[in-house]
Amino acid sequence: MAYPRITIDTEKLRHNVKTVMKLAAANHITVAGVTKGFSANPEIAKAYVDGGVTYLADSRIQNLKRLKDLDIPKLMLRLPMISEADDMVKYADISLNSEVETVKALNKAAEKINKVHDIILMVDLGDLREGYFHEEDLMEAVEEILDFKWIKIRGLGVNLTCYGGVIPNERILQRLVDTATRVEKRFNINLEIISGGNSSTIHLLQGRLPQGINNLRMGEALLMGTEAAYGNRIEGTDDSVFTLEAQVIEVKEKPSVPTEEIGRDAFGKVPTFVDRGVRKRILCAIGKQDMDLDTLKPMDQGLIILGGSSDHLILDGTDSKIDYKVGDIVSFKMHYVSMLRIMTSEYVEKKTI
Repeated sequence: MAYPRITIDTEKLRHNVKTVMKLAAANHITVAGVTKGFSANPEIAKAYVDGGVTYLADSRIQNLKRLKDLDIPKLMLRLPMISEADDMVKYADISLNSEVETVKALNKAAEKINKVHDIILMVDLGDLREGYFHEEDLMEAVEEILDFKWIKIRGLGVNLTCYGGVIPNERILQRLVDTATRVEKRFNINLEIISGGNSSTIHLLQGRLPQGINNLRMGEALLMGTEAAYGNRIEGTDDSVFTLEAQVIEVKEKPSVPTEEIGRDAFGKVPTFVDRGVRKRILCAIGKQDMDLDTLKPMDQGLIILGGSSDHLILDGTDSKIDYKVGDIVSFKMHYVSMLRIMTSEYVEKKTI
């Protein structure tokens, strides 16, 4: 077998999707299943479709191309680049937008293939990533876009927590609903989709979500079974859809603090260390190039992650009940961030079960 390796259990994933979909349906919410966490592998994405998502969503057009054979609407999450307008209207049914110039390019591209392209205009409600921050700017954009023959404004959306860490709450999302109402009245149009964010909004799906929000874009909730605002587990979900396995390449007793003058490490930072005396140090053949160490969790609770370099993961195995040898396999659970990087790395074997 090839290592390092990540195993994806599609049956557990399908269970998670169905569990979250029941919660969403009870709140009259449609779900866009975000596929970037597994590089839009069609076999894994099919578990989303089987579980009942309304859309498949990704932030890269290359990933949407991989999903072209799945008969379900596709949503582009990242604001489109003008340079990819032709592919955007071909492979995405809907895209998130906040620049009229980009929408103009999409309109021209859609005309070429005689296909109306739907858009969701993004509103910035304080997280300071994408979207119209001033409402009048949004209104001016809507007025101009309504003249584009090959573009349909399907709705408004917001993104929270991803950059500024702003946690969704009733007041913030009510602002989105109120903005949508004013747009509808001013231009006499119907906005079908009011997308209230991502997996960080799930904590409001207990009677606290403002009426009018009818869509969420979810990745972490489906893949990891957690809501993203506070990191709490969603009742009934499984946290072991993804399992990382790394092979041990060295086991030695060593001091826990370097023995000479300390400077910058391979990533330009000056490391700090806790002196625990001589400890059993285990090296595994995977590193920061492939994953995020801070969001990795050994299944063996006796192991401590000390750190790593580009190509090595360094563990303290002194307190483990397992006597690890060279060639042994260490298994890990992980947070969404580490899973995302691992699934993107060509140096980690992917196994779907």
